[in-house]
Amino acid sequence: MNMKLTVTLTLLTPILFGVLIAAPINPKNVAIIYNTRVAASKDLAVYYATLRSIPKENLIGLNVEDKDQISRKDYNAQIQEPLRKSFTNRNWWTMTRNTQGAQLPSASKITTLVCMRGIPFKIQRDATIQENTSKLPTPFSKANEASVDSELALLGIHRTPASGPQTNPYFKKDVAFSEAGISYMFMVGRIDGPDYSICKRLIDDAVATEKRGLWGMCYLDKALKSGGYTMGEKWLETIFKTNLKTGIPTVIDRNKQTFTSHYPMNDASLYYGWYTRNKNGALLNPSFKFRRGAVAVHLHSYSASQLRNANKEWTGPILAKGAAATVGNVYEPYLHLTHHFDVLHDRLLKGYTLVEAAYMAVSALSWQNVVIGDPLYRPFMHLNGSGKKHYDDNTYRAIRIANERWGDEPDTMVKKIRTAAATKANPKLYEYLGLWHQAYDKNDIAIAFFQTAVKRHLRESDQLRQWLYVADIHRQAGDKPLAIKTLQKARKAHSGIPEIKSATALLNILNPPPPPSAADAKKKSDHKKLHKKSSPN
Repeated sequence: MNMKLTVTLTLLTPILFGVLIAAPINPKNVAIIYNTRVAASKDLAVYYATLRSIPKENLIGLNVEDKDQISRKDYNAQIQEPLRKSFTNRNWWTMTRNTQGAQLPSASKITTLVCMRGIPFKIQRDATIQENTSKLPTPFSKANEASVDSELALLGIHRTPASGPQTNPYFKKDVAFSEAGISYMFMVGRIDGPDYSICKRLIDDAVATEKRGLWGMCYLDKALKSGGYTMGEKWLETIFKTNLKTGIPTVIDRNKQTFTSHYPMNDASLYYGWYTRNKNGALLNPSFKFRRGAVAVHLHSYSASQLRNANKEWTGPILAKGAAATVGNVYEPYLHLTHHFDVLHDRLLKGYTLVEAAYMAVSALSWQNVVIGDPLYRPFMHLNGSGKKHYDDNTYRAIRIANERWGDEPDTMVKKIRTAAATKANPKLYEYLGLWHQAYDKNDIAIAFFQTAVKRHLRESDQLRQWLYVADIHRQAGDKPLAIKTLQKARKAHSGIPEIKSATALLNILNPPPPPSAADAKKKSDHKKLHKKSSPN
């Protein structure tokens, strides 16, 4: 942090706040699963074990087909049974039987399984399976498809039905998994993605980010939905309120549409959104990248069904754009059985590992969910003010410290941050003050801060974002003409950058262009016909 900013906020030394930081997972309790048919899969497993000090004897190679989806029969023969045999031969668990006669572990050395790229991630539906599903809700009665990872969470229970979800006993817990007393369950994470270079980066980014902590902006895409979707909207509102209290600068889009194409989502360390099938918004911008170590999640029924594709659905594109961690679904999970974003976010902020936070956030096992990224990653282990200092984090650290120190005295906090912003002409602080006042419906003050931030920001995309904030304030207030006027000014001022497409998209929503005339439509049709005739076969 530069000295003037430090002195202004009276932040003289690293200050450790009273934040409860959860303990890490012991590497000795982690087993890594890789595909023996794929050399890169084993190399990735060895690389991960080395960086995370996981004993080499905790690596398990499986002779399995290298494809995304596997049949239930092949899952049983190539994954489930070899793993059970390996656990028994290595004396990793102690087996017992419950009152129903099912065999399950009463103790297990291993708490966490990590699947490397090369291990299939989907088990396809099998219509030949015959089970009594009369007690299951109709949508679940024939649903025996699942993610490999979620199925492995109950690997130790030898008579788990294939159809429908099973209850997750770790759901909404707030204690380390090692202390939860659930010996029959595993947490399962996956280092996977569009290619092996991305997989290696997921590991490197997690390890590097843990040294300094994850700092930056959070973007929430509420994308209002009709029908029974209020649960998901509440998750995002809860995250917004949590961040406001914590001191994480947060942009929330409460409009019906998602963030528009090429939205200037700079410094994005956190992203939670829904509910479109394929990537959009900032991810359509070829130059967009998440901050190193970013946690980014988009809720959609099949968000991870093609997680090895950089351009389809959401999980693959999110990883390809630089995020280090995400969660998703490989088949239809139904909203209440997907990851609860508010719980996931809360547990990450408390310092839990990615895999613990994800499993505390989902109510079902043997279902559709996957956790992608280094499972041992703890992005917020330095939210208490510790960690290696880095220039790019200084403003975000200062905002966090100001909220921790003066959060109960908002007038004092605003005064301190405003003084610091003026002292160093810091655009990020002005932007934060605008977002803070907007959150408390002090829109005139918010607009004034955004207008100052426009003058201070050096990047045009950052300047454009301030215009978008102001336009959204007018839109939310019902003043569509003023919102349109603001966007038109923004488009004129920043016409040369790719992100201007976001302003154009908003203008097309608020002020749609007139439909083409009959003559224009005929001309376009004739042009298509001519192009089709002239195209080679």
